[in-house]
Amino acid sequence: MSGIVPTRTSLESAFPAAMLSAVGTKESWRKEVHRPATSTHKWWAKRLGTVFRGIIVSAVTAEDDDAAAAYGSRLDLGGATVFDPFSGSGVTGVEVLKLGGRAVCFDINPVATLVQRQAMQPWSMQSLAAAYKAVESSCREEVDRLRRSEDGRTVLYYFWVATVECPDCSDTVRLFDSPVFSKNAYPKRVPKAQIVCPECLTVQEGRYDFESGSCANGHTFTQQGAVRGQTATCRLGHNFKTLTALGGHKPGYEMYAKLVSNPDGSKVYEGITNWDRDLYAECVERLAALPDSAVLPQGELARGNNTNQALKWGFRQWRDFFNARQLVSLSLIATAIRDLPGSAKEREALSALFSGTLEFNNLFTSFKGEGTGAVRHMFSHHILKPERTPLEAHPWGTSQSSGSFSTLYKSRLQRAHEYKTGPVDLVEDGTEINRVTGIADPVAATIANSWDSFSVADGQAAYVATRNSADTDLPDGSIDLVVTDPPYMDNVHYAELADFFHAWLQPIQPYAGYATTTTTRRIGEVQHADPAEFGKAIEAVWAECARVLKPGGLLAFTFHQARISGWVQVVESLRRAGFVITAVQPVKGEMTTSIVKAGAREPSNLDSVVVCRRTVDGAANPNDSLEEALSTAYKELNGLLNAGVDVGAGDVRSVVRGSLLAYLSSVGTTLTDAVTTRVDTLASEAIDSLIVSQSSASVLV
Repeated sequence: MSGIVPTRTSLESAFPAAMLSAVGTKESWRKEVHRPATSTHKWWAKRLGTVFRGIIVSAVTAEDDDAAAAYGSRLDLGGATVFDPFSGSGVTGVEVLKLGGRAVCFDINPVATLVQRQAMQPWSMQSLAAAYKAVESSCREEVDRLRRSEDGRTVLYYFWVATVECPDCSDTVRLFDSPVFSKNAYPKRVPKAQIVCPECLTVQEGRYDFESGSCANGHTFTQQGAVRGQTATCRLGHNFKTLTALGGHKPGYEMYAKLVSNPDGSKVYEGITNWDRDLYAECVERLAALPDSAVLPQGELARGNNTNQALKWGFRQWRDFFNARQLVSLSLIATAIRDLPGSAKEREALSALFSGTLEFNNLFTSFKGEGTGAVRHMFSHHILKPERTPLEAHPWGTSQSSGSFSTLYKSRLQRAHEYKTGPVDLVEDGTEINRVTGIADPVAATIANSWDSFSVADGQAAYVATRNSADTDLPDGSIDLVVTDPPYMDNVHYAELADFFHAWLQPIQPYAGYATTTTTRRIGEVQHADPAEFGKAIEAVWAECARVLKPGGLLAFTFHQARISGWVQVVESLRRAGFVITAVQPVKGEMTTSIVKAGAREPSNLDSVVVCRRTVDGAANPNDSLEEALSTAYKELNGLLNAGVDVGAGDVRSVVRGSLLAYLSSVGTTLTDAVTTRVDTLASEAIDSLIVSQSSASVLV
């Protein structure tokens, strides 16, 4: 029996969702500040540590005890073992270690495994600093030299524009959508902007909202560039589709401006000179002369939901995502890291840091403007979206840089180390949310790569591995609690995006056992556009969870799905795997402004915590009828609404769907189209009752 999970838990009947939504909202705006251990590298759909702490605490708190108080206290899991089969960035593992538990964290993607290892293992900051200095001594001088103006000043950013030939007249068309290439994040407050002449590329200062202008060479222009949507216009007036003009080939690229750092610390925008062009030409030659031993990105793009747009623009290999200067500079840094002696954790941390730097140093980044972080990273749209006006940043960077190796060393690695040695949690005291220390153990786990080594490890330990969680080496009945966040059906396909990082990590080999394949795509991935395939893949993982759970153990996961077919597959897969859903609890999820969620037809703010127990343990759904299940969903949603939590139509629909389908499945109802249509009708009625009536101050109780 699982000695730590009560017969009936607060997670199932007294979940402090309103409190967790409040602290979760604060975390969501600055995850990298409030949970830096899991923010050393990009991973998608990173869950909220505050919410997952609340889930774990509530899962071991009896229903008649105060889970909210337990959340803000120094609770001890007493060495209980918690399994996350879809571990992602390692949020579950970190929270388990902080609470005195032992973590088993699997993910099918090796990039995710690398991120998890950084989140949970300790570093010697003395050794890390020494390794950083060794890399700096090896390559920084040359990286800096390739980003100098003719008079020796540092170039912080080069501005580029993609070019195509007009299919009708072969005119070279610069794909500007506007000649304004730099403006303040608050332009009405600070109207000053930088403008480039689309004809001769003269750079001048003006207003962001100018109507027409002219350059020193007499060329006139307006706010509208050559591009409008997917269509471009050449100087002779021919209109054409950009993709048609590309014809499956990459666009050309032309430098048109640079942002230079002056000796006094001021910055100035300048045009591109012959010196700049010659320096770049040197990089082209330097790239061709790199030795075969130099680290460069490996592999080709495969077709997929997230790669197709890049393929249409002619990007075939991962090295196509970088210009010559970027490839030379990044290769110098990567090779220096690879060649660090030994296989220390600190070398691994710098490998992860370098990989994270790639997100801000490629041809898919753009300029965000003045008054904010300068570089808009390549995954701001969650797809590989080609950029018509890419920004080339300084990959090593200066104190004035954004997204560089040196600045991320401080903001990611140093901050993560400080957090792991002295964890800080967000706690609500009734009136405000405070950052509190002393209620969590430091995170300094021994990383095991098998159950055998994990089971005999002394002290704090985490079993972290790249593997399909449908087939594990975990013994029967070895896990007290399963807490996870599974991939959604037909959403962001992580492997297609993670291959961008893996193309560099594979030749670096950040730690012994890192994947040697050319892609992170794997058989057994749960993400799938086809509902039946999604259901089959996730069922296999649930079945493995049922096998390894101790009697009386519990499975809890966060979920949000815009399509009812996704909910059907999750509910049915759980039933087939031997689980029954005992609660569906709404709670704060991703940021409301997340690109993925904001792009949905009904944007959402909440996730559902789906709580399950094994049928062989005698578990049953607590509701006696469909009406009672609907009433339970109303009660939970109303609790959040009354606490002032933002609840959208998509949230109501998802929670009601999950609650009703969970009940229907538990009593053996076949989830036919007619049944799901009825469920959706009740969900729509709930939206009218809860959301519409709320706006008129008459929320249904």
